[in-house]
Amino acid sequence: MKQISSISEIAALAAEARATRRPVALVPTMGCLHAGKQSMIRAAKIGAGDPLVVVSAFINPLQFGANELVARYPRDPARDAEIAEACGADALFAPLAEEILPRGFATAVNEDTLSRTLCGPSRPGHFRGVTTMTAKLLNIVRPHRVYFGQKTAQRAAVVRKTIADLAYDADVVVVDTAREPDGLAAGTANTSFTDSQRQEALALSRALRRAKEMSDSGTRSPDRIVAEATHILAQHRRIRTIYVSIVSMDTLEFTREVVPGRYMLALAAWVDETRLIDNIRL
Repeated sequence: MKQISSISEIAALAAEARATRRPVALVPTMGCLHAGKQSMIRAAKIGAGDPLVVVSAFINPLQFGANELVARYPRDPARDAEIAEACGADALFAPLAEEILPRGFATAVNEDTLSRTLCGPSRPGHFRGVTTMTAKLLNIVRPHRVYFGQKTAQRAAVVRKTIADLAYDADVVVVDTAREPDGLAAGTANTSFTDSQRQEALALSRALRRAKEMSDSGTRSPDRIVAEATHILAQHRRIRTIYVSIVSMDTLEFTREVVPGRYMLALAAWVDETRLIDNIRL
């Protein structure tokens, strides 16, 4: 696996692959390659056409809010390189901040529909940071496929809309959420939990499972399902619910009736000072 920090070098590597009609797959990350990111890399590797798999590892300051500290995001570049290679990546693109966000950088890409719901109101500017950085990576790598996890379904939907609106030639592939043995969705924050915090955090996956049970048994009222999931979260003193919503998998629109296979229950909550998101297909 090649470890690359310069834009020109990763662009040349991807261009060489395209010139030989080899597909290029991009897995955008901020490093700290937990099980969810690993599953995305493995999924990219087994994609059609023996793809060149490029994993980007850059902590994007543009997507952090005013009260979210970039400096607190965990960093372990040596471990990231080992994991990326073990999962089948062909290149790890880990640029320096000044390489990808040079002095004077002042351009933004906004998606103004799908980014306004779910996480949008509680994280102003977050999706602008995501779409701006994704657009830059798409321009640099020019992938045929870009991979996201189901846990970040809103991010995937926003990027898919951006790609369609700006006529990028890339497909968005969403990989199922990787879960730890106790059901908690894999994520960067999990390793920082105390035992008691982790027990509280498990309420999120319990709420999702209960929502799916209700949907599977024939409940079609989104209000009833949302109320039950919200009740489960409310029983835990360390949890502060941000939202619990049932929305379309594709458009993120709300519904008056849950149609099997078309909607998901998405939620976000604070566990003490850690913000978690998760969702489940209904």
